[in-house]
Amino acid sequence: MNKRRYVLWLCWLSVFYTAWAVYLTTSQNWSVLSEHWPIALSMALGSYFAGSTPMGGGTVGFPVLVFGFDYPTQIGRDFSLAVQSIGMTSASLLIWCRRQALALTVLKGSVLGVIVGLPIGLFVISPLASEFAVKAIFAVLWASFGLYHLRFGQELQEQTGFISHHQTTDFRVGLILGLIGGLSTVAFTGVGIDMLVYSALILAYRASIAIAIPSSVVIMAFASVYGSLLQSVTGSWSDGVFEQWLTAAPVVAIGAPVGVLVVARLAPRTNAAVVSFLCLAQFVWFLLIESTRLNVASMLLLAVLAVAIWTFLRKLKAFSR
Repeated sequence: MNKRRYVLWLCWLSVFYTAWAVYLTTSQNWSVLSEHWPIALSMALGSYFAGSTPMGGGTVGFPVLVFGFDYPTQIGRDFSLAVQSIGMTSASLLIWCRRQALALTVLKGSVLGVIVGLPIGLFVISPLASEFAVKAIFAVLWASFGLYHLRFGQELQEQTGFISHHQTTDFRVGLILGLIGGLSTVAFTGVGIDMLVYSALILAYRASIAIAIPSSVVIMAFASVYGSLLQSVTGSWSDGVFEQWLTAAPVVAIGAPVGVLVVARLAPRTNAAVVSFLCLAQFVWFLLIESTRLNVASMLLLAVLAVAIWTFLRKLKAFSR
């Protein structure tokens, strides 16, 4: 690791923690820490997985707030964006310091897609979706991803490189992924573009996990910062999210980078098993808390979503041939 760049990451942490402490002191708002400590505790785990897996910290934060504390899905989404803007950015800076390989052309396309798609998703499409629909999208999306990991996990773990199709094609693939993520998953739940990019890299490009996971962290960091700026400029933050962010931000600022360091030493099979377990566990959680609302129509919706996502993943895999 380049020591000078490593110092830059430490400077980022120093600036962030200093600003955080100064704000709480001058505003005499230290009491928020005791009021919201459960979410900070849950994000200690969430931020670790944010840096070590293709799942943003919001993948834990969203279900904890929405499924666990029964907050509206909009609060879960806003909290995910806010907390990841610190945690995923911190992890991305560490990835840069470590000079880890990234799928740069795909990422460039994804960034442009998010820039175009996320404002439309946040302010035009997401207000039209019901609470149940957003929960269902989140639950089925990640459950499908977990099942796919179980089905093809061994094969994916054996991949060691990156097979580029063509720079123009790679950029267009990234652009499509960014648009899909911005218009739907990120706008609804605050997460998802990381999983889309990760899936494309390991399925369509036969990329190694060592390339796919850091790339997914970087795109989620960008989407979170961009989404947070959009929410701030338009004054669209949900009530209470800032206080929750104040409590969780100092935890994720170091938790996500720890995940980056651990995944480099963790056996790929172990990492895949953890990812699959978390994805399926949150789906079971969703079914339990929404059991009274599961009728024929809602079950049909879940089935259609699952088939669509599974088909999308299969098409990505076929693209590599």
